[in-house]
Amino acid sequence: TFRKAGNALHPVGQEALELLQKVKVGDDVFIDLVRPRNLQFHRKFFALLQIAFDHWEPGEKTARWGEVAQKNFERFRKDIIILAGFYYTSVRVDGSLRVEAKSISFGKMTEDEFEDVYLKTIDVILQRVMTTYTREDLDRVVDEIVAFV
Repeated sequence: TFRKAGNALHPVGQEALELLQKVKVGDDVFIDLVRPRNLQFHRKFFALLQIAFDHWEPGEKTARWGEVAQKNFERFRKDIIILAGFYYTSVRVDGSLRVEAKSISFGKMTEDEFEDVYLKTIDVILQRVMTTYTREDLDRVVDEIVAFV
């Protein structure tokens, strides 16, 4: 781990110091620069989704096999992320198009991208699920839930 000070990176901890000491003056070095994701913000995102999921009433739908479809948080989460514009597409064997939500895992998405997902997710939830809420109402409810987590 390195910390920026001015226009230089300085090692934080013994392991980073030892790694830096192996580099000779004038050596070219390639660095994968990764800003760590904020775990608390990740938890806030899931609190937002849980509130919206609890509020959502899809109505009764029957699958073509005659069984009643069940409300599913994982599917809801993916659909909200897709509606927020974070998806990729692929083609199925039968030729139909499949739309899949992008991964929000720590290793697949930067903090800046995740913040964008969060903000656009709020827009989708307010437009499609919690239509009687304002942004301030939703923020207040999420903050109350996060305070207890």
